[in-house]
Amino acid sequence: MILIVGATGVLGAEICRRLREAGRAVRGLYREGSDPAKVARLREMGVELVRGDLKDRASLDRACQGVSVVIETASSTLSRQDGDSIESVDRDGSLALVAAAKAASVGHFIYISFPEIADEFPLQDAKRAVERELRASGLPFTILQPTYFMEIWLSPALGFDVEAAKARVYGAGDGPISWIALGDVADAAIACIDNPRALGRSFELGGPEALSHNQVIAVFEELTGRAFSVERVGEADLRERRAAARDPKRGVDSLAQSFDALMLHCVEGKVIDMRPVLSALPIALTPLRAYAARSLGRPGA
Repeated sequence: MILIVGATGVLGAEICRRLREAGRAVRGLYREGSDPAKVARLREMGVELVRGDLKDRASLDRACQGVSVVIETASSTLSRQDGDSIESVDRDGSLALVAAAKAASVGHFIYISFPEIADEFPLQDAKRAVERELRASGLPFTILQPTYFMEIWLSPALGFDVEAAKARVYGAGDGPISWIALGDVADAAIACIDNPRALGRSFELGGPEALSHNQVIAVFEELTGRAFSVERVGEADLRERRAAARDPKRGVDSLAQSFDALMLHCVEGKVIDMRPVLSALPIALTPLRAYAARSLGRPGA
């Protein structure tokens, strides 16, 4: 049995779908208050549903019983309920899940994180704390550190609105990024299962090419035949926002601090050489142009 924590999220649901298509037994953790339509889709896939919460250790103990693999994709950054925060969910909740998995003698814990950034901010602090705990736990583990998800960072939620032909760019937009498709991260997580080459290792994950924000916009402009209106957020403005979010006089805003730090990292870019990763996790990677064409309903473009 494979337990997916964060099963109603976009990545968790995709992992569930692919595992079920492969005939694997899957248990999905969902919370009271989860979107009923998302829960229903998991049920239709044949996922065994168990209600629980990362903030409720007893529910995690129940969820881990009889489980051979745990894949944790959950985060408070995109889906938040009362009492959720980076500290309560991404840090303390994930640490509780590691403890529950250890108590249940789970055979493999696969943790979705992100590449290390030379900065301190709440989401990174939480992820690194969980990674340290996993390494010290004695559990067989794999840590996956995907870079910027195409589906998230190239979406209207973060200012990249293809339908409106608008894009928000951080800094000059010249920093190369190994954008990765969500489905490729799902494939990487699944490729870790029953794979001795994945045990006890961390893998940075990126796409097959590194493109700047400006180059990404050019691809979408070419495919749509429309010129994009570009909003540029200067690096100085991002640093000012980051400082404001950390000002204790204004109250600590962990989520704002974290997103501002990630946006600043966008300015610098992040290039990942996937060749050593693919030798252990043989997955197909999605080029940005193929993702763009698919998102526009033109898979053959």
